[in-house]
Amino acid sequence: MKPSAVFVLVASLIFCLGSSLRAQDGANSGRSDARTVGRTVVVIPFANASPTPGLEWLGESFPETFHQQLSSPVLYIVSREERLRAYDRQGVPAGVHPSRATLYRIAEQMDVDYAVLGSYRYDGARLTASAQLLDMRAPRLLPEVTESAPLAELGTLQSALAWDLLRLIRTDFSVSKDRYVASAVPMRLDALENYVRGMLAPTAEEKVEHYRDAVRVNPGYAEAWLELGKTYYAQRDYEQAIAALGHIQASSNVAREANFYLGLAAYAHGDFAKAENAFEFVAARLPLAEVYNNLGVVAARRGQKKAADYFERAIQNDPSDADYHFNLAVTLAQAGDHSDAARELRATLERRPGDAEAKATLDSLAPVAGHIVASSATTKLGAERIKRDYEEDAFRQMTTQMGSWAEQRFVLSDPHAHARYHIELGKELLAHGFTAEAEAEFQHAAAVDPSSTAPLTALAEDYEARGDAHEARAQAEAALRIRESADAYLILARLDLREDRMEAAAQDISRVLQLEPGNGAGQDMKRALAAKIAEKAQP
Repeated sequence: MKPSAVFVLVASLIFCLGSSLRAQDGANSGRSDARTVGRTVVVIPFANASPTPGLEWLGESFPETFHQQLSSPVLYIVSREERLRAYDRQGVPAGVHPSRATLYRIAEQMDVDYAVLGSYRYDGARLTASAQLLDMRAPRLLPEVTESAPLAELGTLQSALAWDLLRLIRTDFSVSKDRYVASAVPMRLDALENYVRGMLAPTAEEKVEHYRDAVRVNPGYAEAWLELGKTYYAQRDYEQAIAALGHIQASSNVAREANFYLGLAAYAHGDFAKAENAFEFVAARLPLAEVYNNLGVVAARRGQKKAADYFERAIQNDPSDADYHFNLAVTLAQAGDHSDAARELRATLERRPGDAEAKATLDSLAPVAGHIVASSATTKLGAERIKRDYEEDAFRQMTTQMGSWAEQRFVLSDPHAHARYHIELGKELLAHGFTAEAEAEFQHAAAVDPSSTAPLTALAEDYEARGDAHEARAQAEAALRIRESADAYLILARLDLREDRMEAAAQDISRVLQLEPGNGAGQDMKRALAAKIAEKAQP
């Protein structure tokens, strides 16, 4: 996806919150450290400083782990694919560890804020890893951080090192090291090794072998299932691709990308219903132009009239893409609307003058220009074009940049307006499936405006929706310690009612209606409680 398409989508998520963007420049009390927001980081594979053979794969494991642990709405971690493209532009082979001067040029060319440089050594008992941040804005090297652990505890070591780096980048980061490390999902060493070796393997056969070994020892390894499915898809083994990608849970961080490739594999395999379900899953969480386009292609194959609507939505997200205009033209021509089809074909050729298929299709519609009805026999229509590139990374990078822009606006703003912005953005992200990112926005809002209960109740509602009653209750009670609010009491009432704590639920509902006598949700809860009590009273 082109940057313009990403900009349109991110703008729809951020600029729709315009009321919160009215920064009040005179209020200095809401100052936040905007320097820590909206930063881009590239993690260079760590250098092997020990003579122990067989551990070279560890170098690439650090960028992979940091990509998963450090990415957030305010911190964009460059993907491996982006880094390899930068290496290629500098003429650096993928397996070579460049000099610091070359790394500086690579980071400068990538226009990142920080580069993470590191090394590791193994003495036969413990693995020691050191990392330094190269601040590209100064430029300067920040103090080195070091962690050590047994090799079997590589995941714990990397989580600790990630926390060390995060504290250097984000001065507002308040999570304790113990809590941060404990929250990281543990990864079996052999599973991680096979996953990394699969990424580094030169052939598809070797990749498949390593990825299969990774999911064999860790069946819940979503990233390995994703890469296995993508490898099968690239080899046109669509049945195996569908099977591999089908192992990924909907709640996984890679579920959107997995369903995109599942849709492609199912489409290529001729299972259009499965393809439609997969693309709809992605569109409901991240409405990218290429996803709408592919939904349109599948709908066209199924003879559905809504195909044109999907193509129009793709064009709205990215009007510069010639394929979207071509696909809409084909659909319109098939429906007999040759005039509008010709208009879209001309738009296609404006964007891609050498498109021979579009030119031939437009020529076949030429009689319409002379007001002669073209027959189906003389109209030569091409096939709709599906998109095979998934660009969530581009979306995330633009989101981070836009977040940085918004944060700059809020440096001198009223903290209440600042917090409202992050709460609303969190709700938008939550609606599109970005659970972790939404939680980070709510937490940032709480840090910006400690006197507000809204961020904590938003967090409580998020935890409640995810089925985490304990954390939902904790956040609601934390909000009430700041100030009584109907929203917080409503959350507690729902939790108490669900747990059959009738007396506590009645007290919660009573507080809601005392604070807001006309609260509709509170009235509904009162009736629900009465019905439940009556039901229990029956013999």
